Amino acid sequence: VQLVESGGGLVQPGGSLRLSCAASGFTFSNYAMSWYRQAPGKERELVAGISSSGSSTKTADSVKGRCTISRDNAKNTVYLQIDSVKSEDTAVYYCAAAPARLPFGWSRAGQVDYWGQGTQVTVST
Repeated sequence: VQLVESGGGLVQPGGSLRLSCAASGFTFSNYAMSWYRQAPGKERELVAGISSSGSSTKTADSVKGRCTISRDNAKNTVYLQIDSVKSEDTAVYYCAAAPARLPFGWSRAGQVDYWGQGTQVTVST
């Protein structure tokens, strides 16, 4: 089983970031997917979730109105886009596979079946 995030790096404030997470080794379409992030010295935070079919999504209040989660089950890939980024968006971003029974893919860390290794996003001039 592998979840491999990509797309991290340095982003200027006000810009956009788009992360991808490629899955392999399990039946991707049978799992809800979540994106978490963890900033230095802070707890891991759930940012967005998407159902196994992609029909239902949910985002955290901290990114609401700026964040879109999507998936392509044909490509076994889930995406996260955050627009109008702020310094507070600086974190390591992780994708996670969670049970399909969770509405909107809104998981808790203890419910996650598989984790990616994370990708660093730094928002700075």
